[in-house]
Amino acid sequence: MTDTADTQSAPPSAASSANKRRTGRKSKVRRAAALLGALAVVGGMYSYATPSNAETNASASQAEMMKTGQGIYDKTCITCHGANLEGVKDRGPSLLGVGAAAVYFQVSTGRMPMTRQEAQTIRKPAKFGHDDTLALAAYIGQYGGPAIPEVSKESIKNANLAEGGELFRLNCASCHNFVGQGGALSSGKFAPSLKHATPVDIYSAMLTGPQNMPVFSPNQLTDEQKVNIIAYVESLQKTTDPGGASIGRTGPVPEGLVIWLGGISFMLICTVWIAGKS
Repeated sequence: MTDTADTQSAPPSAASSANKRRTGRKSKVRRAAALLGALAVVGGMYSYATPSNAETNASASQAEMMKTGQGIYDKTCITCHGANLEGVKDRGPSLLGVGAAAVYFQVSTGRMPMTRQEAQTIRKPAKFGHDDTLALAAYIGQYGGPAIPEVSKESIKNANLAEGGELFRLNCASCHNFVGQGGALSSGKFAPSLKHATPVDIYSAMLTGPQNMPVFSPNQLTDEQKVNIIAYVESLQKTTDPGGASIGRTGPVPEGLVIWLGGISFMLICTVWIAGKS
């Protein structure tokens, strides 16, 4: 009888019950922490895989810009450049692959739309505002070509003016004049003055090569060298007296003409004087 009573389980003590309750609470806390961790991982993966609100808004803004640009194109460009941007014979070239930079340069400087076909497109007040110009550039730029370049004031401030001047004289002065006043070319064409050209205008022109201007690829001029040239042109724009005879500031042609006329006049006077003496 005594052995049977010893083998019966004793009633749980208060300490044992407290331990069980603590163990149960810890288990619940661990399960809750695990659940929260799993939710955090799933949430992170979902936010990584799905576009953010900012990206969604940016896509919507880009789509709206494309729509605006297409509307402008259909109203003002389609006659000369065709419905598919492939160009129209004897009216306008293909715009496929010209890039947003070319559109920005031509439209922001008023060269496009052209009022008539002529040898040289000239700068005039822009027909479209800044936002419309960017929209048109975005629409045409989606078919390839260089994007609109960015030139910060800080990069120009830190540019190498000496190298920019040397590169300008080597690559640009033969057409634009050594002080950026422009110059005549053949067949009724001319290199325009750079007096009112903005940094983005100059950079875009170097990337796209409008009309007779060559394209300066990265192999010919690096981005840093292009900025150095832009900084040098800006310094020319701020210079009131670049030197030389002030005969229109158009380079050696008028100066040579004046020297030639002066020399011929002097020789004629000498000839008449000698003839009178004889």
